[in-house]
Amino acid sequence: MKIGFIGAGKVGFSLGKYFHEQGFALAGYYSRTFQSAAEAAAFTASDAYGNRSELVKASDVLFLTVPDGAIAAAYAAVCQQPIQGKIICHCSGALTAASAFPDIEQRGAAGFAVHPLVAVSSRKTSYRELADVFFTLEGTAARFAEMQAWLTRAGLHVQPIAAEAKAKYHCAAAIASNQVAALFAQSQQLLEDCGFTPENARAALGPLFLGNARHVAEAGPVAALTGPVERADLGTVKKHLKTLPDDDDRLLYLLLSARLLRIARQKHPARDYQSIQTFIDAETARLRQKG
Repeated sequence: MKIGFIGAGKVGFSLGKYFHEQGFALAGYYSRTFQSAAEAAAFTASDAYGNRSELVKASDVLFLTVPDGAIAAAYAAVCQQPIQGKIICHCSGALTAASAFPDIEQRGAAGFAVHPLVAVSSRKTSYRELADVFFTLEGTAARFAEMQAWLTRAGLHVQPIAAEAKAKYHCAAAIASNQVAALFAQSQQLLEDCGFTPENARAALGPLFLGNARHVAEAGPVAALTGPVERADLGTVKKHLKTLPDDDDRLLYLLLSARLLRIARQKHPARDYQSIQTFIDAETARLRQKG
């Protein structure tokens, strides 16, 4: 099956290069600017199309690798020509296939959401990471097994997911990928308050942050957990709270500590966490009442 791409950004570049490296046939690219399509085509040894309908005609599988907000318009444009028998995919983690392609089965085609669970950061190098990445897949039931087998033949880790689970799935990804940046920023600010320059704060936190992230990912959060909550060190937790500048920061610390307590109890079922649990619950309630 020949693969075409509408959109020549980082995801389009990366998927196209990966499929090409795996020996899959590419039709090529169509983009808002022909130059972008030409660059992607050159990178993937495929063709650049100045006419969208010609790419649609040449492709058996068509990936709409455009921003989430542009998927509906890209699909509408594709449907200006016959798509019967084709497979149309988007790569959004938040949108379902049905919400993006509401009438695709009536048009005799199949629609899928194929989402790589990774931050694609580079047009030219991110394709090298894709063999280690999980791709979630949901969409047209009649061709689901075919699509899953096709992606698996490409060497990808495929995880089927129900359409109704997409919002929860995307939330999980955002917590691990996006919200952790807020915690890093808070840690950096606290070090700057201690006299670190922003550059030195980032450099100092880097080994701690990356090493712990690697340990959590490899061994799991229970095995990787350390720190004052894991030790039931209430005195240190109280000292930490006194250093935080406002109630929102204190409440965030307490809520995260409550979640850490659940993990700590799994790691040390016999350890007495009652005192620290009582304190966290009482302080959380007090701050919520103030707010």
